Amino acid sequence: MQIPEGKKIYFASDNHLGAPSREASLPREKKFVAWLDEIKTDAAVIFLLGDLFDFWMEYKKVIPKGFTRTLGKLAELSDSGIPIHYFVGNHDLWMNGYFEEELNIPVYHEPKEFIINNKAFFIGHGDGLGPGDKGFKRMKKIFTNPFCKWLFRWLHPDIGVRIAQYLSVKNKLISGKEDITFLGEDKEWLVQYCKRKLQDKHRDYFVFGHRHLPLEIALNDTSKYINLGDWISYFTYGVFDGCNFELKTYKK
Repeated sequence: MQIPEGKKIYFASDNHLGAPSREASLPREKKFVAWLDEIKTDAAVIFLLGDLFDFWMEYKKVIPKGFTRTLGKLAELSDSGIPIHYFVGNHDLWMNGYFEEELNIPVYHEPKEFIINNKAFFIGHGDGLGPGDKGFKRMKKIFTNPFCKWLFRWLHPDIGVRIAQYLSVKNKLISGKEDITFLGEDKEWLVQYCKRKLQDKHRDYFVFGHRHLPLEIALNDTSKYINLGDWISYFTYGVFDGCNFELKTYKK
């Protein structure tokens, strides 16, 4: 992938729209939509790295109510020819075709590699990777189990969505609301994961979300680990101009 002259690649993650309530997250949603509207002038590609919603479940004929502004803006950008790539997070891992069919946005359930202007990118949400995150790893086995998903879909959507939203907001294990503090490179499990991946193959940038912390950490002289932060406390996003990657804060 080559970036056309004057264009950039944008990255964002962890909006958790709908949490702790629709009313509380609406100002954040409007801010995110304003950002999308602003970057459309020079965006070559947009990567969204998961947990856009605090809960997302697709039934055969039903999706969660709300998020009209965000979905409409994504549809507008996609229809205008801007490629958008979506990586599911631990809150929206039950995506099953809606983004692809309605928005023409490919959805990935695992990290994926991209070569952009001869730079190697390893991109994903970041949940369940590395030696830590054990609680979520156990929960993910349950959430992704086909029988469990089948059982959940038998609930009336009004009941199923309400239960899931309650658990997502209230249960720290599910929602990932553990203390958001930098643990140090030796204890950051995504840093450890990236360093192990570098033993097999060189990558210039590892870009993740999930931790809710804006981080830029040099893994060696030529590789960096980037965490995008979130759109709850930091309103941070990533920009790659073809040569350099930079974390920025949206302040409007």
